[in-house]
Amino acid sequence: MKQKAVIIGGGLGGLFTGAFLSKEGVEVTVLEKNNVIGGGLQCFKRNGTCFETGMHILGGFHPGGSLNRICAYLGILDKLEIRHTDADAMDAILYGEDGSFYTLPTGKDAFTRYLQQQFPADSEGIKRYMDAMYALSYEVDAFYLRSSEMSLFSHSDDFFMPADEFIAQYVSDRRLRDLLAYMSPMYGGIAGHTPAYVHALINVLYINGSSQFVDGSQQLADRLAEVIESCGGHVIAGDAVESVKVVDRVVESVMTKSKKQYVGDWYISDVHPATLFALTGDGAFPRIYVNRIKEIPNSYSAFSVYIKFKPESYPYVNHPCYFQENYETVWNLGEYTEDSFPQGFMFITPPTHNQGPWANRMIINCVMPFDAVRQWEHTTIGHRGNDYVEWKERLTNKVIAKMDMLKPGFRDAIDVSFASSPLTIRDYYGVKEGSLYGHRCDCKNMLQSQMPIATKVRNLLLTGQNVNLHGICGVPLTAIETAEAIVGRGVILDKINNHK
Repeated sequence: MKQKAVIIGGGLGGLFTGAFLSKEGVEVTVLEKNNVIGGGLQCFKRNGTCFETGMHILGGFHPGGSLNRICAYLGILDKLEIRHTDADAMDAILYGEDGSFYTLPTGKDAFTRYLQQQFPADSEGIKRYMDAMYALSYEVDAFYLRSSEMSLFSHSDDFFMPADEFIAQYVSDRRLRDLLAYMSPMYGGIAGHTPAYVHALINVLYINGSSQFVDGSQQLADRLAEVIESCGGHVIAGDAVESVKVVDRVVESVMTKSKKQYVGDWYISDVHPATLFALTGDGAFPRIYVNRIKEIPNSYSAFSVYIKFKPESYPYVNHPCYFQENYETVWNLGEYTEDSFPQGFMFITPPTHNQGPWANRMIINCVMPFDAVRQWEHTTIGHRGNDYVEWKERLTNKVIAKMDMLKPGFRDAIDVSFASSPLTIRDYYGVKEGSLYGHRCDCKNMLQSQMPIATKVRNLLLTGQNVNLHGICGVPLTAIETAEAIVGRGVILDKINNHK
């Protein structure tokens, strides 16, 4: 008789976990509160233009990459329309302080040579830094799809060093130190707290080759759902789980908004732990466990500006671009005052099918703490008040003004613009404080930062961005671990690695 698994949440983690289990013969039901599945993969249409909500940049999709191999095993790689970024400029970074403009190439060797040319005085340090960073990534077996039983205490000293200190021990130039950390807003980096291994994994993933979805990231969610459904499973959108019945540390059933009851052998949560605790109610978990999880800080959120361009008015650029006002601030971009906003941001022109020389849209992401919107935290979508609307308009204008300074004529190229805030992310994704990257990983307290997939409820497992590492780098790898907790250690990894 087939095992049954009920997955709460149809985001990236829930869908990957469901796809892996379905391939192993488990009968999967995914329950998603929103009308559209995908979590951070979701796209929306405004004024006839498709915009992504979260998954803007991909890593691991080049031949041999982890996501390339995972999606090939699942049978969906050839069904995804993906465009690789420029080999000679996977990212561009512009500094307002001195007008410096850096275009970073793909690949460890090319990346190293470029930096050595730009900073010859630190040439040897750059090589040592790159070697050390890649060595940290090799310590994480899952990153290379290797099975492992390595414990938290089996790593090198550098592994848990603060990322900013890890960089500083190899290079002395203040500009170079900042440049090497330019990706920190992509993993919620905070000086003195973010572990070096998180910095290493994200950087290595993208240096090895970055990509973008063509016509939006929703396609990955839809393809994963097709895997589940083709194996006899179900992906149900628009019916939120409202309660999880736990008796004697065992889940007996879940109840949805439509009052439908779902029963399984296993239950998997792809929602924020705080949301899960609200669903289970008091007494399901030991209070000390709940309090420990609730004390873990969340990563910061974002203020995003979405732009639809007039026809043939702004050139398409085949890579993300980053702007930063000053050096030595990359670790502080998550801090906020309206007067100084924006200190930096990422802007990208996502590709479309048959992409030509002109962009039709742009997304600009500015990291932002939830405290910036704390005064409206008790409001709901569409009912936040005029002061909130005016605040969003002011910030949108500040971002556009900065872009117009960087790219003269930018404002004139805009057809339509609008924005989202940390409140938007909180309410659409259902994540506490609109956290982009789940729980904050803190090298000062690694034991608190670690979220195991197993819980104190025997048949309830965790998946998603609050376990291990977030995003396209970490969530699919956690999904393998979660699925293997049911079907057996190494079962799925062996099949991925042996897939031809």
